[in-house]
Amino acid sequence: MRSAARIRTARRRAGLSQKDLAARLGVSRGAVANWESANGVLPATERLQHIAQVTGMTFEWLATGRGAIQYQPSLDDIPAADIEIVEDPMELRLLRAFRNSPQRQHLQVLAYVEARSFRARSS
Repeated sequence: MRSAARIRTARRRAGLSQKDLAARLGVSRGAVANWESANGVLPATERLQHIAQVTGMTFEWLATGRGAIQYQPSLDDIPAADIEIVEDPMELRLLRAFRNSPQRQHLQVLAYVEARSFRARSS
């Protein structure tokens, strides 16, 4: 897969339009279209790193086509203050599922769980 196709794939997997990605990167929509064009120019390395961060893809895959496609944070990437001790296996499954879900779905998941827990307490 060529670099233009990888950029397009990353953008689409992140659920972003060219206009959305451009806004997050502080560039024009035309710049994004140019990067995604078969005959377009590649973004600078620093910009490619920013694209990787915005789309949740790994820089290595975006730049070369090798390695893991999607960024998977490890505990080493989480600041110590953000780590929680979870002993209940079900709670841990819920927490992992929430963290692995697309960020745009977090509010929906949270609203569902909160509504269900409120109903359980009211009964």
